[in-house]
Amino acid sequence: MRTNLSSKIKLDSIPRRYYAPGDEIEAAALTREEKIDTRIYETIAEGSEGIAEHVVHAMDRAVAKKGKFVMAIGAGNSTMSVYSALIDLYKSGKISFKDTVVFNLTEFYNDGATEGPSTFGSLKENFLDHIDIPAENIHTFNTSCTRADVAAECREYENLMETEGGLDLVLCQVGPHGAIGFNEPGATISSTCRLVLLSAEQRQGVASSYKVDTPPTTALTLGMSNILRANRIITMAWGENRAEIVAQAVEGPATPNVPASLLQNHTRTTLVIDITAAESLTRISHPWMVTTCEWNDKLIRRAIVWLCQQTGKPILKLTNQDYNDHGLGELLAIYGSGYNVNIKVFNELQHTITGWPGGKPDADDTYRPERAKPYPKRVIVFSPHPDDDVISMGGTFKRLVDQHHDVHVAYETSGNIAVGDEDMMRYIMLNDYIAPIFGFDNDNFKQKSKEINDYVANKQPGDMDSQDIRTIKTMIRQAEARTACKFMGVKPENVHFLRLPFYETGAIKKGDLTDKDIAIVRDLILSVKPHQIFVAGDLADPHGTHRVCTDAVFAVIDEFKDEDWMKECKIWMYRGAWAEWEIDHIEMAVPISPEELRFKRNSILKHQSQMENAPFLGDDDRLFWQRAEERNRATAKLYESLGLASYEAMEAFVEYHPIRD
Repeated sequence: MRTNLSSKIKLDSIPRRYYAPGDEIEAAALTREEKIDTRIYETIAEGSEGIAEHVVHAMDRAVAKKGKFVMAIGAGNSTMSVYSALIDLYKSGKISFKDTVVFNLTEFYNDGATEGPSTFGSLKENFLDHIDIPAENIHTFNTSCTRADVAAECREYENLMETEGGLDLVLCQVGPHGAIGFNEPGATISSTCRLVLLSAEQRQGVASSYKVDTPPTTALTLGMSNILRANRIITMAWGENRAEIVAQAVEGPATPNVPASLLQNHTRTTLVIDITAAESLTRISHPWMVTTCEWNDKLIRRAIVWLCQQTGKPILKLTNQDYNDHGLGELLAIYGSGYNVNIKVFNELQHTITGWPGGKPDADDTYRPERAKPYPKRVIVFSPHPDDDVISMGGTFKRLVDQHHDVHVAYETSGNIAVGDEDMMRYIMLNDYIAPIFGFDNDNFKQKSKEINDYVANKQPGDMDSQDIRTIKTMIRQAEARTACKFMGVKPENVHFLRLPFYETGAIKKGDLTDKDIAIVRDLILSVKPHQIFVAGDLADPHGTHRVCTDAVFAVIDEFKDEDWMKECKIWMYRGAWAEWEIDHIEMAVPISPEELRFKRNSILKHQSQMENAPFLGDDDRLFWQRAEERNRATAKLYESLGLASYEAMEAFVEYHPIRD
């Protein structure tokens, strides 16, 4: 059973030679806008294995030359898959770390306090405790010093690196805004090992990654000058939410505003990324600017939309001169004139627009994204968390219900860790007040209430919620989801809470997808045998839950793809909470009127625990309803700017086709 099919969602639109050129000449042409050596892999797993090979090569060279290998390593989420790959190599007997010296790249600082999150603790748990590196070869910051002694301790840490012969390698990740270590925007190329103040956004990330309510405000980090003195630097970035900052770092100017761009000043830096993190690089996003293209419908659409943006013209006003002036003369040779291309792309985009997402009954569906028959359709909307359905496709959801389709919604996880203690305690206090009125203030209730109150009062940073608290938080999210579904008009019996086991760890770090998860999804799909499935394609979710949930659905689809009923089922991928589909991928765009947009907002607001106190908003501090509205309006505005109809907002979808080997 294949459980990683989400990684192949967009590969079919990107020719391999764009990201894996066949020879040095082709590579030089494709990468001429890139100022850092950038290696692109299809998947994170392949990229991590590639980095591990680079590390082993650097290790062998250093040990052969001077008897030891000295590296500074970061503890970012992206590095963990590399450490797993290195551990596998060690366990298979292919490498040894007995001659390796490690320096921690960053550490949190709490004015001498020993409690709280620790990058060193994370490195030990995920890497250092699993290899044969001698304990005396592992170095980290002295966080027990007073603030007055921090500067001296930082100099001592730098001196220790010099005593070891300097760094052979720095291994780290590119942060959300181009950070390297805790060198955030504004860090200069001459910055040294120092104490830094963590931004609100950094602290939010720390709170999420280390599951603490009160993250540190300061940290210690090697400076850019320390990093740039290393013989070799390998940095990495995974996922589409890093695509824009990767492009800025690799193709933009070297500037302290994007610290990763300062790596352009180092001649032996390699940036390793997966294909989704490469999406904004010129050779992937605008290949016509650096090479002859393998033109297909999607790439042509992307090129024409880009041309409209460059010229400020709608599609049907583009001229042959516009094509020639912007490097798209190839299309004129293929189609004979710009007018022919204009008509082709305009019609394609026009045909993506439909107010009937389930298909319009008794209508000619030749140029519609959905079939007219059967009508009504059985529909399953899979929602990773108990609010992704309304955030990402609330307008479409409502239309499907109003147009009398048999709509089921499946909430794949409980979402309980996203309920804050403050929101939960509101319900506990309410129950405490009403228990005497309704006569359930018995000894068992009082004991449970006391246990929960005491647990929350004494909860320490990093503590996992008790089972009772997780159950209550699950019930809160289920009640909110039921309220939103009732508001939508969904039949109560069509609301399904799957509670996939991979999620129920009680911690931010989740388990792996297993047969138990897939069996639950399989049972629902087989019981409904839908004509339509809507599934999250929003894979930039910072904690990976969306990807795992989507992989569970795709695994079942893959299992039954040759069954007649599955062949008749269309699978639509939605986005909205974290990103939006690029227009060259959109295959169905559902218009939303001003009234429908307000209805969508109100359905999102039914999820009260996910409003201002929602703990996992990611790098975007807008509330989910604000993100959804702005993205939906932006999609409609883009269609309008291209000369198509003007709508208040639009929700966009891409069809998923089962992978066939």
